[in-house]
Amino acid sequence: MEILRTDWTDVYEDERRPFAQTYFSTTPAWMARDEDEWHVHEHQEDRFVVAAGDIILALWDGRDGSPTAGTLDLLPMGQSQRDDAQYTVLIPRLVHHGFMVAGDHPATLLNSPTRLYNPSDEGRDQFAEVGASFDCGRSFSWAAVREILRG
Repeated sequence: MEILRTDWTDVYEDERRPFAQTYFSTTPAWMARDEDEWHVHEHQEDRFVVAAGDIILALWDGRDGSPTAGTLDLLPMGQSQRDDAQYTVLIPRLVHHGFMVAGDHPATLLNSPTRLYNPSDEGRDQFAEVGASFDCGRSFSWAAVREILRG
């Protein structure tokens, strides 16, 4: 699977969306990366790809004036997707995000952000403070996602 190409102008642009580094993390089965808070960056954009296992990527857009403002998206990513359904997700600046492993096996996530790691740009906001909710009005939580996935 290709991870990042310079001719993918929707996720890579020389100056606007440069390549800075790539790293990976492995997360245990059914675990969320931060159980009760979102990640958010003021300056950095993330590019997520799942190399092994499966995750649910949650995105909450609280940006004023954004065409997707107020939207919660849950994106399944990983090896259980068809070969032609593997994809890279570009997470814009100021979009709250997090992920949870969806299954009984660990998952490995690769990220190729637009900036080198800077802890001062690694924001965290509590779910309750952000106010993201499902279409039914229920507040977002990883516990609710687990309920949905496990039926």
